[in-house]
Amino acid sequence: MRNGQELDREQLQRIRLVVFDFDGVFTDNCVYVLQDGTEAVRCWRGDGIGLANLARVGVESVIVSTESNPVVTARSRKLGIRCIQACSDKREAVAGLLKEMQLSSDQVAFVGNDTNDLSCLSFVGLPIVVADAHPSTTLLAQFQTTARGGQGAVREVCDLFTDALAKKEALA
Repeated sequence: MRNGQELDREQLQRIRLVVFDFDGVFTDNCVYVLQDGTEAVRCWRGDGIGLANLARVGVESVIVSTESNPVVTARSRKLGIRCIQACSDKREAVAGLLKEMQLSSDQVAFVGNDTNDLSCLSFVGLPIVVADAHPSTTLLAQFQTTARGGQGAVREVCDLFTDALAKKEALA
């Protein structure tokens, strides 16, 4: 696995879509269960600025989650990004996005944290995991964030791409 300084800048500049898992990537992988059974999670507020910057440089972002949870819907709506939930097969959902957006797998990054992300991590051109990802996922990752899930990992990924694309524009 390589850190951000060693990633191929051209590879970063090829990415047109970053697909994010939700639980354990946007969140700290904890869930608060209230007395009435509803759930709440904790997210990093700075992720929103990172995602807006990512969109400004022409890279789209989508959340793909096996869960079907109003929390995921609410957060994606607030962030202004698309969300696909209740996926029994995340890889199939990502493949559908590629077809819809007319992208090849080398134009896509996937950010995950656990074993249910393995098929996506092995499918895309740039597999990324968060700092506290399950050890099985780190074997497939080309990049691992220094930030833990729900503690700035999404922002770190966004900044990785926006910095690479800003340098591309400065050279043009």
